[in-house]
Amino acid sequence: MAKVSSGGVRTKGSVTLDRVLFVVLALGAVIMVFPLFYMIMCSFMTKNQILSANFSVIPNPWRSGMYAAALKERNGLFVTGIRNSLLVAVPVLLVGSFTSSLAAFSFAKLRFKGREQMFMALLATMMVPFAVVMIPQYVMFTRMGWTNSLLPLIVPGMFGNVSIIFFLRQNLSSIPNDMVDAAKIDGCSFFQIYYKVFLPMMKGALMTQVILWFMGIWNDFLAPSIFVQNQKWYTLQVVIRSFNDQYAVNSNYPLIMAASVIAMLPTLLLFFFFQRYIIESMALSGVKG
Repeated sequence: MAKVSSGGVRTKGSVTLDRVLFVVLALGAVIMVFPLFYMIMCSFMTKNQILSANFSVIPNPWRSGMYAAALKERNGLFVTGIRNSLLVAVPVLLVGSFTSSLAAFSFAKLRFKGREQMFMALLATMMVPFAVVMIPQYVMFTRMGWTNSLLPLIVPGMFGNVSIIFFLRQNLSSIPNDMVDAAKIDGCSFFQIYYKVFLPMMKGALMTQVILWFMGIWNDFLAPSIFVQNQKWYTLQVVIRSFNDQYAVNSNYPLIMAASVIAMLPTLLLFFFFQRYIIESMALSGVKG
């Protein structure tokens, strides 16, 4: 925060410091955004321009045909990847957000034996990286006959997300417990208390977490590449990897960049339109009056 003099006027040193901070932050923003900008520009370039020894950022000439080529490539495999990613994301987000919010309400407002121990055990699972459990999961799903399908990506997520449960539980903890007692006096069941009273209160926080969860599902590469070997069920990121394996050898980078830009658009648009909810949710420390 800029220093001010006793008369309320900012000092020369504080103005200079603000300007220096602004320049540093602006440079940092440019450095962070430039790879994204260059990826978009490369999708409009020719192969020779990208491989040219003379580095250039602006396409010359501009070519937009790579986007149509990416959608049609390999008998529409890219469109199939989009479909499969949506087949994973939609049921997981719809059912998983419900189970996660219900679990968060239970841990925050219901009183039952072993509640805190169960919650701590649930949080402990967040400390276990996926690399530790992916082989046991692969063996289990193989014995169940689920591999080479989308079931290993859908079913576990429908039981909820631990990080969302934790976030929503912290959000609900700031709401007075008297509201539960008041709802009970009005004759509400526990599910009615959750659905009619607390779910509307955590709607903003839940929406934020669902958006972030969608980004994680949409950009997930490791789990689909392990559990799915059938090209018919490749998710979008696995499809882009297969593009990279095939076309990087031929230096067809414009097509790979075009496919990456298309894959990036849903998450970019979601964040752009819902950034207000995300920022408000992250800054939320209590219930608004």
